[in-house]
Amino acid sequence: MSEEVKPESMPLCPVSAAATPEQELLCIFGTGDLGRSLGHRLLQAGYKVVYGSRRPHSCGPLPPGTQAMSHEVAAKSANLVFICVHREHYDFLETLAPQLKGKVLVDVSNNLKKNMYPEANAEYLQRLVPGAHVVKAFNTLSAWALQNGPSDANRQVYLCGNSAVAKQAVAETASKLGFTVLDRGSLSAARELEDSPLQLFPEWRLPIRLAIGLTASFFFYLLIRDVVFAYVEQGKDISFRIMVSLANKVFPIVSIIMLSLCYLPGVIAAFLQLYRGTKYKRFPDWLDRWMLCRKQLGLLALAFASLHVLYTLIIPIRYYVRYRLAQNTISQIKENKTSEFDTTLAWRTDSYFSVGILGYGLYLLLGISSLPSVSNSLSWREFSFIQSKLGYLTLFFCTFHTYLYGWDKFLRPSYYKWFTPPGYMLSLVVPSVVLVLRLLLFLPCVDRTLTRIRQGWERSDAENDSKKSLLT
Repeated sequence: MSEEVKPESMPLCPVSAAATPEQELLCIFGTGDLGRSLGHRLLQAGYKVVYGSRRPHSCGPLPPGTQAMSHEVAAKSANLVFICVHREHYDFLETLAPQLKGKVLVDVSNNLKKNMYPEANAEYLQRLVPGAHVVKAFNTLSAWALQNGPSDANRQVYLCGNSAVAKQAVAETASKLGFTVLDRGSLSAARELEDSPLQLFPEWRLPIRLAIGLTASFFFYLLIRDVVFAYVEQGKDISFRIMVSLANKVFPIVSIIMLSLCYLPGVIAAFLQLYRGTKYKRFPDWLDRWMLCRKQLGLLALAFASLHVLYTLIIPIRYYVRYRLAQNTISQIKENKTSEFDTTLAWRTDSYFSVGILGYGLYLLLGISSLPSVSNSLSWREFSFIQSKLGYLTLFFCTFHTYLYGWDKFLRPSYYKWFTPPGYMLSLVVPSVVLVLRLLLFLPCVDRTLTRIRQGWERSDAENDSKKSLLT
């Protein structure tokens, strides 16, 4: 019985050191959209490209400068072969095992859903062609990204494989195409790479669920307080206000709560470090997950704030508002009355709008600075200053804006319909708590201790702590 030879021990046929990119020939199995886009990009990078096809004479238009031939002939012509076919069509590769021995096979395939097969496509390919060196790569890129070149959103190429030499060859090719290469280790990581394109906004799930939950909760709460209460207690049908008035109350409430939830985990983490006296203990899993989705929470909060701004801008052109203004004007004419100008009310409304505009402006700054193209151009100190210092200032302006909106309404019993507080009062609970806790962290004694902890100081026990405090 002949001894089985492991793929890693197979000789890899490297390209001659004297070869140039113009002389290097690469092979692509598959003439679909991805195969044609990849070939087009390789040609732009200076490579020669041949295609392997089961129908070389009727495979459709290919990039100019390439040629199609049978799989067997194409496999012999190049040392690096891109497998751009679906897994269910891999069977023909087993018959090409002698021609593919020692070659680098780049598996770019994906599946339609997770756990579709018991093993990863790349592992299955390695089992079909044990003499080749299989590398999983390029599967996280679309045909459009390959055709048009890398951009900020799809600049990275992830790869994995059992042969370091084979991975180096693929990495060099990806670098020449303008991509950044990230090595994920051995071929056992192939399933993780194949599952990556199938994920649908994994980091957005918790923020989206939270946004939907808050929106639905406050919508029904305000629906009962405003519309149902007016119909039951006063006999008025104001259901038309659901479309604009009610929505314009829900959006700012959800926005300010979600903005405060961006900064609440950081405050909790600071107090947890103060309590533990060290920064070297892990945070609870729920706090870790919460802190990792702060960017998504902030962007959704900005979206709700933008909706609030747009809905507010259309208020003057609403039929209901124009009708009320006309009725009020006619009533004053009939009664020969003129409303006196209220300076206090003017100051309050102007302050309310001014603070809201400032808060929304800072809101936009936070959102813009979180874009990868912008954040990559900022230093860590600049990014931290905008997201932390200006972030808390944004929360303060938005909270103050809401307080100015409420003014003294909390003192009037008529606003507590069916003994329930107005929605704006409920929206102030979380941001007010966050701002108060943050102010406590600004106290010199607290800030000094927290800074020392984050610099590596640990509180071991009471005796050592007292000695250290005397020394400092």
